[in-house]
Amino acid sequence: MRVVLDDGTQLGILTRDEALRLAEEKGLDLVEIAARSSPPVCRIMDYGRFKYEQSKKQKQARKHASSMELKEIKFRPKTEQHDMDFKVKHVRRFLEEGNKCRLVIVFRGREIVHPETGVAVLNRVVDATQDIASVEVRPSLEGKRMMMILGPRAGLVRRVKPPTATGPGMPGTGPVQPAAPGMGDQAPTPPPESLE
Repeated sequence: MRVVLDDGTQLGILTRDEALRLAEEKGLDLVEIAARSSPPVCRIMDYGRFKYEQSKKQKQARKHASSMELKEIKFRPKTEQHDMDFKVKHVRRFLEEGNKCRLVIVFRGREIVHPETGVAVLNRVVDATQDIASVEVRPSLEGKRMMMILGPRAGLVRRVKPPTATGPGMPGTGPVQPAAPGMGDQAPTPPPESLE
């Protein structure tokens, strides 16, 4: 096997026993790096430190990765305008936060005979969100549900949720102070008139 030190120094081709003895003398571990190469490549290193650094890199990568959720909003083929506006407002908020949104039309009874009504509802939502959304998955009918997925448009500035502040000293978060006794039902007294 080809043996390499942790600093990259090549020790050449050694037998397994020689490599293990060398690693033991240095107080390090012999780790096989490339088993499929001919001859296999091993490195003499501190395996515990190597694993620690790998986990640190993975945590750092996860921290910088943006998390995107798939939110779901349900509609009916006969959704009225007020309900439609209310749900579109939620769809817009989800998209502005950087999440994808699954739109679902739920058919009941004989409504499934007219799937074009569901497509019309989905088209209304797409028209209302076309400035910030793009269609990622076209409408598809699965059983008595029609689904479509919208994603935030490329280049959309992601709106971050403001942190919820709670605790003492934060306005509006502390306990409510009672008014002075007997002062709640009196009208304010006018300032005294000047005598000049």
